[in-house]
Amino acid sequence: MLKPLSLANSIVLLSSIFKDPERKSVPIIIGEAILMAFRQRCIPMHYITRYLYKKDHSNIFNSFSDKYLTGIRSGFNDREVSEVLENKLYFNLFYGQFDISLPKILMYNHKNMFVVRDRVLCINNSQDFKLILTSLISDNDPESSIFIKKTYGTYGGKRIYKINQEQLALDTDFIDNLYEEVIKAGYLFQETICQHPDMDKLNPSCNNTIRLDTFIDHTGKAEIISSYVRMAFNNLHVDNISSGGCAVKVNLNTGQLEEFGYQSLSLSHGKRTTEHPFTKTVFKDFKIPEFEKAKELVLKAASLMPGLRLIGWDVSLSTTGPVLIEGNSYYDITGSDLLYGGYGSNPVFRKVLEEYNHSKWS
Repeated sequence: MLKPLSLANSIVLLSSIFKDPERKSVPIIIGEAILMAFRQRCIPMHYITRYLYKKDHSNIFNSFSDKYLTGIRSGFNDREVSEVLENKLYFNLFYGQFDISLPKILMYNHKNMFVVRDRVLCINNSQDFKLILTSLISDNDPESSIFIKKTYGTYGGKRIYKINQEQLALDTDFIDNLYEEVIKAGYLFQETICQHPDMDKLNPSCNNTIRLDTFIDHTGKAEIISSYVRMAFNNLHVDNISSGGCAVKVNLNTGQLEEFGYQSLSLSHGKRTTEHPFTKTVFKDFKIPEFEKAKELVLKAASLMPGLRLIGWDVSLSTTGPVLIEGNSYYDITGSDLLYGGYGSNPVFRKVLEEYNHSKWS
């Protein structure tokens, strides 16, 4: 979620921090950064990326460096099992047997071999590729579309495409280029999820997914650690922060959004927002529909995968209920650390810390 900054962006960011009326005094910022470097034994870049220089961040040691959080994540997930989540085809095949709502797969491929229902087709040119895409998109609905995702490795919203009838008819170059990319690897072709109208109020251009982190403790009990909603801040079909999106914390008890939304530092330069710039929907107290059902969904999914104990789940809220989009065993915990004002203050994540630290010293 939080990408390294270029030198030019770093200079702009430091200038913005200096001018920020919400910042602590310069002596306090310097003193806290030095103390953090000493106590956590690292260059404290997360002092900036977690907005710890702002006055409303008191206990700075509830936040952790990127490297430390990556180590924690790796310590709880069995790499031999993780392929079930990281490969989207395996994910769908595994969870499809447990009556869990998933995006419908219309087609998948391996290079130029495409599987449509029970048929295997060899597609050798973009014209035939266009024909089969047309067959997947409903002729009766002008809004009909499909999502195309790389089977493995779509971090940050990369290699995800949304195709509709108009593009198929008019954008020949795009279809040609897409065909050349698709046949180099494996992709899934999925039915577009019809988003709940309440979620459209945030941004109707994309599915504004809910991220829910879960942890399975040493007794096998699955618990939800945290949650936040992601949305595009533009007209894109993906909601990832690295693609220009925004994240807002969800209160786990009420299902309501908190006050501030956070973008990538390279875009926001340390400024937080309280409403969507286009829809003008205010974040604070915005109610996420069917949030309790979304929590039940990820707890069920987590319990079925005990070899992966620390997972970030992505859920879409459709007109027919929550849909499990994917699970991530190598997900970026730094976003949750930021949105929760330091993950060390989270009661469930403290259980993660206790077990992790005990295992390091035992």
